[in-house]
Amino acid sequence: MVEKTGRPAYLQIVDELRAQIRAGSLAPGTALPSIAQLGERFDVSASVVKAAISVLRTEGVVIGQQGKGVFVCQAPAEPSESQASDATAEILDQLGQMRQSLKELGDRLAAVEAAVFEEQK
Repeated sequence: MVEKTGRPAYLQIVDELRAQIRAGSLAPGTALPSIAQLGERFDVSASVVKAAISVLRTEGVVIGQQGKGVFVCQAPAEPSESQASDATAEILDQLGQMRQSLKELGDRLAAVEAAVFEEQK
């Protein structure tokens, strides 16, 4: 049942379903209860349940199959610490390159503006 905490009902449902998935009571490949069943369980309308499922779909936690239902996705493999470190280093390197490119573009723009405004005088 959804509580009156000020937090939207659909987000409370998302939290509950996500917790069940993490705990393993809704294992990968398992179908979620129907929209009607979830609506009855949480005492909310179908549109609130659909909003919750939409959030879970966007997060990649569940996937819908037309005419069959909504199923829990396979859990992605957790990256190792060295992979995460390598990815962080790569991202930081790319950010450094982007900053340098933006600086160069800014310098070029300033030179163009100086030339244009000098010609107008």
